[in-house]
Amino acid sequence: MRTAALISTDEALKLINEENAIVFDATIDKVNQKMDNSKMELLPNSLFLDIEGAFSDHGSPFPHTMISAQQFTKEAQKLGVNQDSTLVIYDRWGVYSSPRAWWMFRYMGLEKVYVLNGGLPAWKAAGLPIEDQYSEPQATGNFKAKPNYEWFISKEELVERLGDDDISITDARSSGRFNGTAPEPREGLKSGHIPGSKNLPFDQVLDGTTYQDKEELERLFEGKIDASKQNIFTCGSGISAAIIALAAYELGNDYVTIYDGSWAEWGSSSI
Repeated sequence: MRTAALISTDEALKLINEENAIVFDATIDKVNQKMDNSKMELLPNSLFLDIEGAFSDHGSPFPHTMISAQQFTKEAQKLGVNQDSTLVIYDRWGVYSSPRAWWMFRYMGLEKVYVLNGGLPAWKAAGLPIEDQYSEPQATGNFKAKPNYEWFISKEELVERLGDDDISITDARSSGRFNGTAPEPREGLKSGHIPGSKNLPFDQVLDGTTYQDKEELERLFEGKIDASKQNIFTCGSGISAAIIALAAYELGNDYVTIYDGSWAEWGSSSI
């Protein structure tokens, strides 16, 4: 039976107490804002999921590029992830990079992966216990990545399918960047958007540090996603695309495809 990926603090508490549960802090810095790490505040028994380090391909010229299945298997096993693990993922901003971690594990074949709606701020608001340092993995895991390519699309495949009636592309960047009226934060990129794509800035699906309610998400996605099509999500570098992809998943879209290269790749090429 299909289950929601987005969970409340009460649901997180129940899951965390399961025998096979692992809690991941998947926080990364924002484009123009760094997280203050001088005084750590973490959920109990948190492990650090290093999206920008171990879980990005540094041989790629583009940021946050997904690593290979073989490398993902190695890094996940280091963190103690097993085939039957239940992952509870959060970030310290509220909702920012945790959906990217959720998407990575779902793409690589793990089923029981959940995101704490509101992240650390929601946990603190509920008056729940906080720790100030990370835990260490207890043992090497046995997880083996098995990519589900319904969740991933490359530039080459996207170019080939542009204009097809069976895809829908939604861009999570700001309207200014989408329309080419605001500069890109990375040097050397063209302005504009992928032909045929629609715009839904990621901050619109959020209500501060949590997701908007279902009714508002349905309104925001109206005319942008279609359950009968392959819904593809893109952004600047693959992080905020996952924010709107998770929202679309919560509305009942089983496969949410992310264009991993996003505008960092598309805007740098001569397509």
